[in-house]
Amino acid sequence: MTVSSGQHGFRRPSGPPTIIFNSEVVNRIKSLPYVQQVIPEYQGQLQLNAMGNIENSQVMGMDPTKLNLISPSIQLVPGSSIQANNPTGMLVGDSIANPPGMTTPFITVGQTVKGTYSFVDATTGKLQTASRSFIVTGVIQPTGNNQVDRAVIINEATANSLFHKTGKYDSMAVAALSGDYVNAAQQEITNIYGSNNIGVTTPKAILQARQQFQSGNSSFILDIAFISLLVGAVGIITTLYTTVNERIKEIGTMKAIGAKSGFILSLFMSEALLIGLMGSTLGILMGVMGAYIMTEFAPGTPGGGGAAAAHVSPIFIPHDILNVWILSVVLSIAAGIFPAWKVSRLSPL
Repeated sequence: MTVSSGQHGFRRPSGPPTIIFNSEVVNRIKSLPYVQQVIPEYQGQLQLNAMGNIENSQVMGMDPTKLNLISPSIQLVPGSSIQANNPTGMLVGDSIANPPGMTTPFITVGQTVKGTYSFVDATTGKLQTASRSFIVTGVIQPTGNNQVDRAVIINEATANSLFHKTGKYDSMAVAALSGDYVNAAQQEITNIYGSNNIGVTTPKAILQARQQFQSGNSSFILDIAFISLLVGAVGIITTLYTTVNERIKEIGTMKAIGAKSGFILSLFMSEALLIGLMGSTLGILMGVMGAYIMTEFAPGTPGGGGAAAAHVSPIFIPHDILNVWILSVVLSIAAGIFPAWKVSRLSPL
């Protein structure tokens, strides 16, 4: 769970913290029956200077040995090490070490980096800067957790001194004894400090929010797909209807010399089928080619000028492609029924 001071909403700005997170609060939460571990964290932002290259990065000031509790699948690149008591040690997330669009890594293991922190002096009110040199002891492989991938991790005491936190933490990561006790631990914390004074975000709440977003996104995509199919059907109907009007004389001649209505119907239905076959086949081929072109020349991919390997590759499921192809052909045939039926009913006169 992620514990923060006060309630933070999307529609209203967050006010000043109602509870000061310090060692007493950390120990109080750590002593709760269903809590296994509490990881206090300082947060800030540093301007990193590595051999003249500049990058701005979020900073997590915490015990780096407990990083696996926040991201259990964490892996380090070869040559990396976690040095909890090293005040100049720094762990770097993948997105910082290999920024998209750069041809070479921004930071490598063992490199010295200068971090500059800007702050407003409480006494003078003027903008001040503080700098400190760090040694990159490790680079984190991609985790899928943006909080880790887009940040650097430094020693807790170092962050407290550099950011002038005076022992006031910004947030805490709380680990329950097991997944079954997460809700109980959340209830205990909110009972002590009040739901309006402290915010507790659980993995379940994050998954629910993500599922709601994905559900809304899926509905939006389905709406766009339906509109696209509707426009395609209207286009086919219009094309065949125009063709019918342009061939009235020819159709009349064919009927006058003995052509049956069924033959005329099959003639235009065959044309609708041909449009569906050509359109669906060309559309799928162009879609596949477009996907490979986009991933080949996008920043951060091989051939596209990026330093990192491609994180997204096009995946095509034959069964889904076949379904799309069949749907397109059937749609074309369905759209051609009315124009074909109309022309088959025409009188030779």
